[in-house]
Amino acid sequence: MLTKVVWGNELSWSVQINGSKNASLPIIAACLLLKWKVRLNNVPDILDVHTFLWILESIWAKYTFARGVLDIDTSDLSLKNLDEQKVKKVRVSLLLLAPLLHHFHKLNIPYPGGCSIWKRPVDSHLNALDKIWFKYISKWENRICLDGKPISGDMEINAGFSVTATENILVANTLREGTTTIKMAAIEPHVMNLVDFLRKAWADISLRYNHTIIVKGVEKLTDNFEFDIVSDYIESGTFMVIWALAAKEYIDIHNARIDDLYAFIEKLHQAWVKTMDMWNDILRVYKAKEIKNVNIQTNIFPGFPTDLQSPFWVLMTQAEWVSKIHEVMFEWRLNFLVELEKMGSKMSINNSHEAIIMWATPLKWATVTSWDLRAWAAMVIAWLIARWETYIANIDYVKRWYSWIFEKLTKLWADIVEWDEN
Repeated sequence: MLTKVVWGNELSWSVQINGSKNASLPIIAACLLLKWKVRLNNVPDILDVHTFLWILESIWAKYTFARGVLDIDTSDLSLKNLDEQKVKKVRVSLLLLAPLLHHFHKLNIPYPGGCSIWKRPVDSHLNALDKIWFKYISKWENRICLDGKPISGDMEINAGFSVTATENILVANTLREGTTTIKMAAIEPHVMNLVDFLRKAWADISLRYNHTIIVKGVEKLTDNFEFDIVSDYIESGTFMVIWALAAKEYIDIHNARIDDLYAFIEKLHQAWVKTMDMWNDILRVYKAKEIKNVNIQTNIFPGFPTDLQSPFWVLMTQAEWVSKIHEVMFEWRLNFLVELEKMGSKMSINNSHEAIIMWATPLKWATVTSWDLRAWAAMVIAWLIARWETYIANIDYVKRWYSWIFEKLTKLWADIVEWDEN
């Protein structure tokens, strides 16, 4: 199955940003700590969420999910029928480690899957769990085997700025007796959303200015409450680039997460993209009449998000002079640029972390593929400004992340269809 985009329409009207995948999945996993029911609002209707829920269903969690509202009941869990094939499909299966160890004290699951574009070791997760006494047993190849019970007492754990590791450490220590000081913790908006969720469940968590999170273990958590998932600031930033390149005049983004995107919006302004804060977290983004070259370096939050470098890079294909990128988070994430080269962009990948794009180049027809979730979004943007028809493979990537993106863009007058190449 390919996706076809036909050039010709300038986009108009407005768009609503959906709930964050990166917030939803760790919070859904944290629901396993509770003894009864909880309702989550603003959960995105995407493939990764459904896959994760299917995994939970295989361990006897009960749920209903409709129109962004997820009711989940974790009162009767069992590992007898754990769906290992689905565990292998998504990297966020790592989020199951802490809550399942809390219940069963022993776990044997396959290594999780996901986007295979960079090295993402699980050492930080295993080391953190080992420190509170869940021992890693490497008896089987390509599996994670842990055994033990948490010890009491105060301790420090280094999260290494890893988002998923920080989330696992938070969940693992919420009900552990003692105080856990998480050093070098990730503080991305989705991590803070998890913190707010755990606090609403009566966890004792405090923050310091220097990427430190302090968790004082409590005896039990409450349940039977509602919680709102934060909107996806990465989806919002992606649409900002789309509007800058493909809007008829301007488009308003609702639930834009303006404060979370300060570094990104500043780079848009440096590239001569005009925006206006319309209050109530609505951002108006104007079509760019001229685009100036900008150099970017990705960083941990609140720096320039690594997940937005690929959409921003499409913007730079239309900028005069030379733009440079330094991707410090993941190696070889810049490989997607070869797809832009197929469409006529002049670029050079200097090494696994650095690349340049040279001169403004009209993008043209091509059949391209997607390397990962965010590169797929970049290809969507490239299609919308390319001449004639463009085709892309690996459309499952976008279904894993962006909620109703085809529907949103077609309502904005984009001409996008799924096309069977057979």
